[in-house]
Amino acid sequence: MTILMPEPDQSVLGRRDEIIAALRKIVPGEGVISSAAEMKPYESDGLMAYRQPPMVVVLPSTTKQVSEVLRYCHQNGIKVVPRGSGTSLSGGALPLADGVLLGLGKFKRIREIDFDNRAVVVEPGVTNLAISQAVDHAGFYYAPDPSSQIACSIGGNIAENSGGVHCLKYGMTTNNVLGCEIVLMTGEILKIGGKAAECAGYDLMGVITGSEGLLGVITEVTVRILRKPETARALMIGFQSVEAAGQCVADVISTGIIPGGMEMMDKPAIHAAEAFVHAGYPLDVEALLIIELDGPQVEVDELIGRVEAIALRCGSTTCQISTSEQQRLLFWSGRKAAFPAVGRISPDYLCMDGTIPRAQLPLVLRRMNEMSEKYGLRVANVFHAGDGNLHPLILYDANKPGEQDAAEAFGADILKLCVEVGGVLTGEHGVGIEKRDLMPEMFSDIDLNQQQRLKCAFDSEGLLNPGKVFPTLHRCAELGRMHVHKGQLPFPDIPRF
Repeated sequence: MTILMPEPDQSVLGRRDEIIAALRKIVPGEGVISSAAEMKPYESDGLMAYRQPPMVVVLPSTTKQVSEVLRYCHQNGIKVVPRGSGTSLSGGALPLADGVLLGLGKFKRIREIDFDNRAVVVEPGVTNLAISQAVDHAGFYYAPDPSSQIACSIGGNIAENSGGVHCLKYGMTTNNVLGCEIVLMTGEILKIGGKAAECAGYDLMGVITGSEGLLGVITEVTVRILRKPETARALMIGFQSVEAAGQCVADVISTGIIPGGMEMMDKPAIHAAEAFVHAGYPLDVEALLIIELDGPQVEVDELIGRVEAIALRCGSTTCQISTSEQQRLLFWSGRKAAFPAVGRISPDYLCMDGTIPRAQLPLVLRRMNEMSEKYGLRVANVFHAGDGNLHPLILYDANKPGEQDAAEAFGADILKLCVEVGGVLTGEHGVGIEKRDLMPEMFSDIDLNQQQRLKCAFDSEGLLNPGKVFPTLHRCAELGRMHVHKGQLPFPDIPRF
């Protein structure tokens, strides 16, 4: 399968040396990388099936430098692709042959910790886990916890609206970010939101979060931190069918219990994770639920009994309850390491990301098994069961002719199925290039044009991260044009100036 990107602008490539020299004046020293060998690490992100060396890499270290780089590129018609830690699994940071790759890797400072307002101000290159580590001594933490939290940056989390195993109770990135500083393509610097719980005007933070680098470059982030719960315990529950596990998920939620986390793994994922981390997972079950309950100890003890009873009614065959913090973390270690664990049993895999209504879980998993037989490829399932965010891992070997194309077709069918049953194309990985051409499965042309008009309000020349998210690129002038049908203007009675 070939994913087409915008044709390189030869006039820009012809000015490469001039552009590099100008960028070196803005970001001196080692801030500009231009040799082919040194740019090699930047040619792809976590979607490694697609690679493209950038024209040049720029690594600014201040907001002023970011502003000047963007202003120069805007004035000279040069495309820019922002990049955080490069852990995106949808190709969101795939470079362009005629574009500047703007890396935020030097923005690694924690600027302020404000326990009184329960907020932390950080630069976008700070890793997700580093925020929790910085406030751990005072009994606080940052709630969103993607599996890649040891490496993924908070700026990238905002770009993709990342979630994690605890997003069911504590929300996605959008629910935990209070404000940010963003630099527009013109070089203008905006401050959006802040430490206050409420802000007047339009919800621009809601627009920026999940915008995949199409609207601006984030240079500062203010996040909400939470007190660690008094008690947190996890149940590891095995079932002889995925349907029974899915019913348990639905029954737990329907009774009004909102766990801190609720994750499901199927048999292939269980075996891969257990061989990798030795967490004590039962190997004779078809599905495994990890359910974490947190809060005051008396409440947690009560909820554990209720969840255990629900699981038994749904046909659980094993149930282990953590008795220590170490054991709780061990239960989670296999789920957190599921992606690298699966990497040990297959030369390659494609990690999908779609979201469905919880009630559709048994149907979707059954249909995925049918697709697995159709394409002749194995699939391991690990997912956020509580909010219906699926992460099927399609196993293939890129060295075998046709297997990558088959894996991508399999993945596309899964995402189409998610939309068919009332879900959406992505839960937290973003659209990027991976799901770009599937957007019409979910949105009409009118919907997509409206979304592009929003981009035009921030980036009128379409220079920021082009080729991502939208299946068909339009110039902003085209989106704003008036449609004349058979010589008749729309609403002819309205005065026109």
